[in-house]
Amino acid sequence: MKKKIVTILGARPQFVKAAVLSRVIAKHNKIEEIIVHTGQHYDANMSEIFFDEMEIPKPKYNLAINGLSHGAMTGQMLIKIEEVLQKEKPDMVVVYGDTNSTLAGALAATKMDIKVAHVEAGLRSFNMRMPEEINRILTDRISSLLLCPTLTAMDNLKHEGFNNLPPKVVNSGDIMKDAVEFYSEFSEKKSSIIKKLNLINNEFVLATIHRQENTDNLESLIAIFNGLQEINKAKQVVLPLHPRTKAVLEKNNLKFNITTINPIGYFDMLELLKNCNLVVTDSGGLQKEAFFNKKHCIVAREETEWVELVSNGFAKIIGSNSTKMLEAFNEFQNSKANFSINLYGNNVGEHIYKELINVLK
Repeated sequence: MKKKIVTILGARPQFVKAAVLSRVIAKHNKIEEIIVHTGQHYDANMSEIFFDEMEIPKPKYNLAINGLSHGAMTGQMLIKIEEVLQKEKPDMVVVYGDTNSTLAGALAATKMDIKVAHVEAGLRSFNMRMPEEINRILTDRISSLLLCPTLTAMDNLKHEGFNNLPPKVVNSGDIMKDAVEFYSEFSEKKSSIIKKLNLINNEFVLATIHRQENTDNLESLIAIFNGLQEINKAKQVVLPLHPRTKAVLEKNNLKFNITTINPIGYFDMLELLKNCNLVVTDSGGLQKEAFFNKKHCIVAREETEWVELVSNGFAKIIGSNSTKMLEAFNEFQNSKANFSINLYGNNVGEHIYKELINVLK
């Protein structure tokens, strides 16, 4: 008899990562997977076409919970996820990353004595003002299987005393690496964004700014955009504009001399990554995707969970300092880096699948 897992997802990047494991599960045909979309991040790019083109299994349940405060959202998710788990009676719940959906899924399962596997366990920014940091720490503590993407993540859990706690801790590698490798093979056929925007290979900078710590601090946001405007004098800056960032810019009547575009799908993002000169971002996932596409990254935050990118010279943390941003940009123009170093493992989906099977026995 097949074992059953319920996968809880709440944001587009989580669906992209989960698709890797879903493909492996389908190939081996020993586990039944039920996918639950909490609806946490409303995303216009997550249409029917998104699931079809990305070869991602469609969720069996869409809980449509979004637009609420952290507490209200997590509480609603707990109630609805519990109802799904009572109905489906899974052997395990799988959660990804650090969203409210991650924590709600882990909490609902643990309170019902269902095992929890946490993909991307052990990541730490050491910034307790970040809601994501709270979600990570609590999810790790109540999970049965902790699937760490890096040795740094393993060390973080060791320092927190997980050697003396029940969960099994494994260095599985980073599942996003598998996703980038899989989708890179056909993103060029699926996307025409380079042609549409008339971009020249290696002659533009890709930027994304959306984190609350930047959008809620007008001084920081202006400094970041001033830095991007300076870079734009040397290389065209292309920035898919997050709705939250757009709202702040419009509310304060702020205009900058860079190329802003509407939010884009994953294939378009991959093509921009492949063809850009470098990346400026406050996103966690994009820092790694830049590395997987052999691009340097300027991190518009005060810290990063992906410290190995900084220590190996692939990324620089500049906060919201426009002068540091320009310095990092100029430094990277003359920098050669060995992107072939293996920081994030190989065949990560298969590795995670084997660990799930072992725990489900």
